[in-house]
Amino acid sequence: MERLLAERACERLILDFVHRLDLGEPSSVAALFTEDGTWEWPEGDRLVKGRDALRQYFGSRPADRLSRRMMSNVLVEVVSPDTATATSYFTTYRIDGHEGDMVPAGPPVQVGHYRDAFHRRRDGTWLLSARVLHLAFGGPTPHARPIT
Repeated sequence: MERLLAERACERLILDFVHRLDLGEPSSVAALFTEDGTWEWPEGDRLVKGRDALRQYFGSRPADRLSRRMMSNVLVEVVSPDTATATSYFTTYRIDGHEGDMVPAGPPVQVGHYRDAFHRRRDGTWLLSARVLHLAFGGPTPHARPIT
């Protein structure tokens, strides 16, 4: 039962992350990480470390960005009572410069996967300790800002 509860808690973090980016306050994703948590995008040579840096990074997302991420193939593996890892696939639809009207559907701008590490705190709460983004398709040009 403990393993199932840990898996569900980690799955919930994965979904909460994209929900906050797409429909909530993007900077609030920092609260889903440990104090020294990291977000890494190796292909973009980007590493963001620590809650304050994560809050600033995700909070700098353009206000006129409309995005929706589809999450699938979530596989959580409990490594120990206090650690877990996961791989999950994502597809991102995004438009910058959105002015509030419904827009025609276009192709996804990115498809890839996240590789996550989780840590359970003493109070039993699970948090992301590391998230690494891997793009298989699409993505910004090498000089553009990685997706958030």
